[in-house]
Amino acid sequence: MKRILTVDDSASVRQMVSFTLQKAGYEVIEAVDGEDGLAKVASGKFDLLITDLNMPNVDGIELITSVRKLPGYSFVPILMLSTESQAEKKNEGRKAGATGWIVKPFNAEQLVAVVQRLVK
Repeated sequence: MKRILTVDDSASVRQMVSFTLQKAGYEVIEAVDGEDGLAKVASGKFDLLITDLNMPNVDGIELITSVRKLPGYSFVPILMLSTESQAEKKNEGRKAGATGWIVKPFNAEQLVAVVQRLVK
């Protein structure tokens, strides 16, 4: 089973992502912010990361930059899931190493379709 880490400081968003992806057959681990996300990435292997942009402690950009430096994570897909939709924020995410960007509120079918494309 493919493992996905979802990192968001909003419990309701984490629950929605988890519920949606578990229903689609993925194992989902939740992290409450970027710091927690980094700790979880360091303690296990994930096939995909989904992270919010604006979070306390470590934000999504910092998280992606740090994860990309870890052994085995240069090519793991990372999705930004954020209310931010400005081109400059998306470019910042891409430069840090984000694979894609989904704007909140997200459509469950769209999320599953994107995840299925990224996680073979």
